[in-house]
Amino acid sequence: MEVQLELTRRTFATLAAGAGLSVPAAAGRSAAADAPDTPSPSADGAAHTVAFDKYSVLIDGRRVVLWSGEIHPFRLPSPSLWRDVLQKLRAHGLNTVGIYVAWNCHSPAPGRYDFTGVRDLDLFLRMAAEEGLYVIVRPGPYINSETDGGGFPGWLSVTEGRARTDDPTYLSYADEYLTAVNEIVARHQYTRGEGTVVLYQLENEYAALAGTATGSAYMAHLYAKVRADGIDVPLFHNDFDRNGRWVPGSFDTGGEADRWLYAFDGYPNPAEPAPDWGYFGVGGQQGGSTASPGTPGFIAEFGGGWFDPWGGAPFSGKGYEEVRRTRDAAYLRRFCLTNLANGIKIHNIYMIYGGTSWGWLPAPIVYTSYDYGAAIDEARNVTPKMIPMHQIGQLLHSVPDLAKLDRAADVTAPGLKTYHLTNPDTGAHVYVLRNDSAGRVSPGVPLTLADGTTVTPDVTVGAHDAKLIAAGITLAGRKLAYSTVQPMLAVSAGRRGVAVFAGRAGEPAEVALAYDGEPEVTVLDGSASFTYADGRLTLKARLDGLTRVSIGDSYLVLFADDDTSAHLWRHDTPSGPVLVRGPALLRTARLKGTGAHLTGDTVEDADLEVWAPRGVQKVTWNGETVRVHATASGSLAAQRSLPGAADVVLPALTGWRHRAENPEAQPDFDDSGWTVADKTSSQSTTPVPAGRPVLFADDYGFHYGDVWYRGSFDDAREAESVKLAYSTGTQGLLMAWLDGRPLGTHRMPVPAASESGRGTWTAEARLSVPPDLRTAGGHVLSVLVRRMQHDQDGWAADTHKAARGLTAVTFTGVTPAVTWRVQGEAGSDPVRGPLNTGGLYGERHGWHLPGPGAGDWAEVDFPLARRRQGVDWYRTTFRLGIDHDTDASIGITFTDDATRAYRVQLYVNGWNMGQYINDVGPQHTFVVPNGILRTRGRNTLALAVLSDGTTPAGPGEVTLTLLGKAAGGVKVTPVESPGA
Repeated sequence: MEVQLELTRRTFATLAAGAGLSVPAAAGRSAAADAPDTPSPSADGAAHTVAFDKYSVLIDGRRVVLWSGEIHPFRLPSPSLWRDVLQKLRAHGLNTVGIYVAWNCHSPAPGRYDFTGVRDLDLFLRMAAEEGLYVIVRPGPYINSETDGGGFPGWLSVTEGRARTDDPTYLSYADEYLTAVNEIVARHQYTRGEGTVVLYQLENEYAALAGTATGSAYMAHLYAKVRADGIDVPLFHNDFDRNGRWVPGSFDTGGEADRWLYAFDGYPNPAEPAPDWGYFGVGGQQGGSTASPGTPGFIAEFGGGWFDPWGGAPFSGKGYEEVRRTRDAAYLRRFCLTNLANGIKIHNIYMIYGGTSWGWLPAPIVYTSYDYGAAIDEARNVTPKMIPMHQIGQLLHSVPDLAKLDRAADVTAPGLKTYHLTNPDTGAHVYVLRNDSAGRVSPGVPLTLADGTTVTPDVTVGAHDAKLIAAGITLAGRKLAYSTVQPMLAVSAGRRGVAVFAGRAGEPAEVALAYDGEPEVTVLDGSASFTYADGRLTLKARLDGLTRVSIGDSYLVLFADDDTSAHLWRHDTPSGPVLVRGPALLRTARLKGTGAHLTGDTVEDADLEVWAPRGVQKVTWNGETVRVHATASGSLAAQRSLPGAADVVLPALTGWRHRAENPEAQPDFDDSGWTVADKTSSQSTTPVPAGRPVLFADDYGFHYGDVWYRGSFDDAREAESVKLAYSTGTQGLLMAWLDGRPLGTHRMPVPAASESGRGTWTAEARLSVPPDLRTAGGHVLSVLVRRMQHDQDGWAADTHKAARGLTAVTFTGVTPAVTWRVQGEAGSDPVRGPLNTGGLYGERHGWHLPGPGAGDWAEVDFPLARRRQGVDWYRTTFRLGIDHDTDASIGITFTDDATRAYRVQLYVNGWNMGQYINDVGPQHTFVVPNGILRTRGRNTLALAVLSDGTTPAGPGEVTLTLLGKAAGGVKVTPVESPGA
């Protein structure tokens, strides 16, 4: 028989808990366990085992698919907000977080290491354990990651020996760093019960010396070092192009076997079909995980987005929103599901949250924002890209069958790329169906059932999309015969099992469940039909909001479209799982007595509905009691909507004050305290001109930001011009003055798309000497170089040692003897770290710091349109009074005529939050994390503006911008921001 039932939402809301129809005993239903299949990890004090076989990681003997997202604590300089992002990962089904540790953030000088404040690795690892996440630690020593020097500290650029080799000098420094890191990581290993670290990476994409004696000796040294430091979890390396580099047995591991994993990175082209990097691939070294058949498929970095370079040429100047558009939710579905079909059981999305490359942290190829087009944007807003991560993560948690799959008999379906797998222990069948065409297809797909029979239902897959369907898996104690829509999660709440199926809005869904006898069925909400035959109850619906089908009073099937599924939350407690529907985020769930105490976020007004273990009768939300009633779905539903976020009103930025800078350009400036540039040799890869002194900034201890040079010489009577050779990172520039007179500015070109990966640029600026300055007597040539950052060292060629600053200075018409002095940053900020400031006069004298320092500065109004070669500073203060219960993410936006050539170094409460280049872009808005930003209190904003004098220079309009808001959030502790 077939029955069509429909019930309006209004009618459903009036149903009482007792309205469910009785049902005959549910034969075929297995016992439903209240505990999750894989317990959430914690620092529980107990010893644990972490092992693996060819299928998956084995934690305490249980199979676990590590479904991981990468975040970098150093790119979110507000430790309170680490918890915010970690809670968002766990709520959306991820069970693991991957992190880099950046050497340059922790070490201002050899032998000096700082793991306090925004660099508190111990705190981050504690938070991850508290939030129930496993951790994959990737400390390098080299990390790449679009960071200055690839994570190497600036001081390493002037040391002897080749980095990333077995050179003794380099190894002594690398060991020193690893000792400091491993002292922290070791005590947070899951094996010790004091943390949740389960995997540890050696080096990063180390391809150049793979297969050589030097490379093998280096990797063996690192392996022995971390083991000696007490790291006992499995180790791995990430092969950047899946060529089988560093597979087990490729280097000496001191006789230790079965503790080394092969992993690889993959950043596929979203315009091409998803590649097969495992079971269905070409095999061998080119086949990804097939290079190491005895270890589980492990993708250490899967492209959750991509970086955007200065000028934004690869993405047509549209910035990270274009990255997010081209690598959207459908992209993640088809590529991640293809990876799972290929046996990838350790899957780390790079990045899940990109964050901000604040200060001088970014590699020269990228600008300040490291949003990456990630599923969580730079302002910590969860984007639609998180939906497939949420759906897959919840599924992996609910269905342990997926942790052990073999390739099964090929299946064909017109218009689809099909993958068929089976669990050898349970007999469950899993199918991944991918549509690489530009139109939706709905072919019949032959599905093998648990009893060996075959059915061929129609399955709809959208254009350039994919879905996972299954047969023979168990969901909340009930055997699924088959589905044509992706299972998302299953929980047993009280006496009722709840199974959720999710997919694209408007698509048809068919779910068949095994029942020995015909049960009674009630459609509680939405529209659905059902039939019963041959021991299977088949439900059909079209995905539209939430459709509820009650099967007796013991089972509930929910059909959710994507948007609805994004508001379904599972949280495991010691008393059993809790399922929550409605709010924008569920952060925590705690069961105590008869109460379910929930915390989380709302953006708009939202429903609240809770499925909880038996005995729960009361609900609180963010500490407030919520009046609830029992429903026919076996849940407790709020009688009123939860309120959304309150309005946020931001003040205008007024009261600006101005002070001109660069006294260093004046001939009478006292530079006697500056460093004399008199070295004759360098460890740099840039040659030192014969017979001339070394002028490279790093050689004199100036590693970050701007650097000043003053050259004193006699007799310029024949000087026609001066040639200034210099080397910088992308978008570097040079300004020169002779005896206080501007000679001009030279800047590196905006990179074309084909040069977006080039990190070191060299040029020669030829500037004319004014005739009236061609005189005898003493002269001073002053040069300011915005050096930008050190190049990365991806090919282990010491490219991070390429010179920054001036490289040679010559005159035409005369060859004077020049005495050079150089000045850069004035030491490392003890709170903000070594990457916060450079060598501008205002930075050296604390003009960027909060406090009353601008009281005697001149008042100005924006917009400005001044012509001047040099540096100007602008400061103002503003107060915010955002509600305590509102998490508001705020940025600072620059708007001006794009033809005006100037750049701004942005400081908020003394923290260097990035560099804006008005005529280059594409970044115009700079996110300022709460904690650095005082959302309730006074803030100091300082702008250091460099302009070349060729055009009117701003700033134009500078405004505060609301980038996102939510009612809820986490408690934010202000980040220490002392004054000068």
